[in-house]
Amino acid sequence: MAADPFVHRVVPMAHVADVERSVRFYELLGFRVANRMRACGRTNWASLERGAASLMLAVASDPVKPEQQSILFYLYCNDVSAMRTHLLASGVADGGAFCGGPGPNGGRSVVFKATYPDYMPKGELRVADPDGYCLLIGQDD
Repeated sequence: MAADPFVHRVVPMAHVADVERSVRFYELLGFRVANRMRACGRTNWASLERGAASLMLAVASDPVKPEQQSILFYLYCNDVSAMRTHLLASGVADGGAFCGGPGPNGGRSVVFKATYPDYMPKGELRVADPDGYCLLIGQDD
């Protein structure tokens, strides 16, 4: 019998202004570098992993504008309160309660207060990475 020809895994790849800066940010979320490529004196691509979660980062050829990042990454953790405390202690800006705007730093490297929507009653954080990508982190434990 032939192997199943259908997609069995997807790994998002985000284009970022500075791969190493983004690697440092995602390390705050528990990711570790699985592989990286360097050219012309800088890292131009990295593959990150954390358990079953994977993310690739590649250097963008044009400026990265937070308001134009139309993808959202949904992540899961065991304790959103502890995650927020960790991010704040690591220098990520406090966005307070999310009210629809980008928050401080022009919407870059910001963590907002946890919310408790019906679909994620244990809590959910909204975080913006250094390039303005929106991360929602839900507590699933």
